[in-house]
Amino acid sequence: MIFKTLVILGLLGNASAKLGAKVENDSDLHLDLEVIVNGERELFPLLPGTKCPTGHHCRVRNTHAGMSAMMFSLKDNLKTELAATLDWNELNTNLNTVVASSDYCSRRSAMARAAGLAAGVAVSTISQPAYAAETKDVKMGSDSGQLVFVPAKITICKGDSVKWTNNKGGPHNVVFDEDAIPAGVNQEKISMDDQLGEEGDTFTMKFDEAGEYQYYCEPHRGAGMGAVLIVQ
Repeated sequence: MIFKTLVILGLLGNASAKLGAKVENDSDLHLDLEVIVNGERELFPLLPGTKCPTGHHCRVRNTHAGMSAMMFSLKDNLKTELAATLDWNELNTNLNTVVASSDYCSRRSAMARAAGLAAGVAVSTISQPAYAAETKDVKMGSDSGQLVFVPAKITICKGDSVKWTNNKGGPHNVVFDEDAIPAGVNQEKISMDDQLGEEGDTFTMKFDEAGEYQYYCEPHRGAGMGAVLIVQ
């Protein structure tokens, strides 16, 4: 039955990835899509306001006790030991954020927490700020040996980290421009003290303050080796 959970989370993930997409706000239209799984008829809730796909049959479902139709259907149909221990209100809140929020970082975090709950992770764990954090990779020197950061511009969410890897043309380091970082951020604390001399050496830093960060490689600054980090 966990298959049902994964299908629903997958549908939500696909919907939330469309930044400009809007879902009709029709509280009376909540449909369950009828499909055949292993020879048996199964019901899968569609996003509120979504019309029944052409060529398929759907059933109308009403909302219950403040819980979305999708969440009520999942709770009603998922009959496992996990279902008995799930915090359904917390799951409902996170899935609503995935659907309704216009902020990418909020949706990404909510999706990670919802997936964690569906997998049996405790609420106390998924509620920790670092639970949904990610680490982005940046190469120091291109594969062909150019003195550049790859990519030259990345965007992360607050609480995420960046890992720089000495790739080619070293030694390299990461030094942030004190005049081009958010106010109040300690430039020395986030910059490297030393240089990475061996290929494969890494430097990782976590960022908690939103804003634009400009940085450069000190040994190759004259060659234009600089980049930009955006923290949302």
